[in-house]
Amino acid sequence: MKIEIVKNILDANDQVALLNREFFDNLKVFTINIMASPGAGKTSFILETIHRLDAPSAVIEGDVASSIDSERIAEFGIPVVQINTGGNCHLEATMTREAVKKLSLDGVKYLFIENVGNLICPASFDLGEHIRIAISSVPEGDDKPYKYPGLFSSVDAVILNKIDLMPYVDFDLERFRKGIIAINRDAKIFLISCKTKEGIEALVEWLKSENPYR
Repeated sequence: MKIEIVKNILDANDQVALLNREFFDNLKVFTINIMASPGAGKTSFILETIHRLDAPSAVIEGDVASSIDSERIAEFGIPVVQINTGGNCHLEATMTREAVKKLSLDGVKYLFIENVGNLICPASFDLGEHIRIAISSVPEGDDKPYKYPGLFSSVDAVILNKIDLMPYVDFDLERFRKGIIAINRDAKIFLISCKTKEGIEALVEWLKSENPYR
């Protein structure tokens, strides 16, 4: 019975996600679902990327509580709307649909959805995005692809953030790469530092190349 309930929830979510994707397609808004654990650098990545895209962008911020990240994004004049899940460990397609109603997407080329900080639940819920990105960070360790294969197998790209800390942390980069390749051979892998800005330009160029509406 429990399995059937979960299936029904996911099926209903997928139906709304399909409507969301059609909506984004009609507006020609390239939508990116960003998933990571708390503290991996999702908001920093979004800001550094938007600054370099040279195209109108907007953000949906997902958090269990608070509006700290959305306030930070708003300081730069970027259109942003906050979703507080009130305890839920992920965003859902219906939440995204309601949030979009509060955003003006006229002329927007990129919509970033910062999912709730979690490496399990967000992987199961399609929001209507065009691509999915997982962010991991050096301080978290090199074992994340092995521990959370559901997330890393579902994304189009994996970003390893905070590589400036590599000399100070016991992190095996080759092990990390092998873990991703073993479960998701097609995923692009980018090494970046939002602090030193290393690697961000290459990532931005990839995002531009993926956007059919730019």
